[in-house]
Amino acid sequence: MATYKTKKPYMYGTGRRKSSVARVHLIPNGTGVITINGRDIDDYFGLDTLKLIVRQPLVATNTLGKVDIEATVAGGGVSGQAGAIRHGIARALLLVDEGNRAILKAAGLLTRDPRMKERKKYGLKAARRAPQFSKR
Repeated sequence: MATYKTKKPYMYGTGRRKSSVARVHLIPNGTGVITINGRDIDDYFGLDTLKLIVRQPLVATNTLGKVDIEATVAGGGVSGQAGAIRHGIARALLLVDEGNRAILKAAGLLTRDPRMKERKKYGLKAARRAPQFSKR
């Protein structure tokens, strides 16, 4: 257990999705406040589906409203960032209680999504997009 800026003990989890990386600080015995990059979750994510994705591990383990979350996320788009935060929260919940592993594993929240952007190849315009073909 380490301490954060607020000098409260916290659990730490790193989450990744696509090119997004999230550092999640889970503070037990909290009020349910979720802060992302210094902003409230409602300010950071406009879509309700993204907020739902972030809260999935908390709902699965029945800890919604019992812990505070302070996350720092960088890279990628909003969907990838939401997935990275979800992964980080799930990993941090394992440190709170090892009994959460079965619940989180069954929900598929501990698995790192391996899908990444495919690299561009030489001779092509994109990863698989070839130059336009012309007979003459």
